[in-house]
Amino acid sequence: MPSRPPFCPDESARGLGDPLPQGQRAEIDWREGGVPVSVRFDDPYFSIADGLAETRHVFLTGNGLPGRFVPGFHIAELGFGTGLNLLAALIAWRAAGVPGPLRFTSFEAFPMAPEAMDRALSAFPEARAVADPLIAAWAEGARKIETEDLIAEIVEGDARETLPRWPGRADAWFLDGFSPAKNPELWSPELMAEVARHTAPRGTAATYTAAGFVRRGLAEAGFEVTRQPGFGRKRHMTTARLT
Repeated sequence: MPSRPPFCPDESARGLGDPLPQGQRAEIDWREGGVPVSVRFDDPYFSIADGLAETRHVFLTGNGLPGRFVPGFHIAELGFGTGLNLLAALIAWRAAGVPGPLRFTSFEAFPMAPEAMDRALSAFPEARAVADPLIAAWAEGARKIETEDLIAEIVEGDARETLPRWPGRADAWFLDGFSPAKNPELWSPELMAEVARHTAPRGTAATYTAAGFVRRGLAEAGFEVTRQPGFGRKRHMTTARLT
């Protein structure tokens, strides 16, 4: 892989969300195998089997990537978590050799501490190998990060408040909140409608969940919804295309 310039954090940019209170951070319980689990939602951040393979199956393949990559392609995400999805997308972008930067916007209510992010990503050597600049910028408090091949912004705060104010539209969505049974607010019909409103024509979305109310919410928002084989032991997942 060719060398890349370091991430250049814009320390004055905090995105659409105001700086969060110090207490509004992710609380982590580390389970066997080094899997981080959210104390608040009692749900793991990624698959115990192989989180990087899960990301590629659900979010990349589920959105037809890297085949749909074009200059200026924009991915948006609900739930930044460990940053694994961003890194997987960046690896795919670099391998595809598309000119210019990948654009990536993520909405996160409970950001993870940089030390925890570092520990979580160490489970995936391929992702960890490109993560140092991201972790360093994250530790400095940067939430807007630009480099030769990436323009990323992590918007802190409740997505029900921040997404409606976002001026952008994404070509592909990674819907990666915690389980709908444990974090239903991030899967509400109202929020799915905002996802649709911030999706480019013929844009797509993908998620690991096949919960009925999530599928209905996407359909009501204007997406054509399809059930696909899930990752690992999950029988099904959901993909969607804006009609």
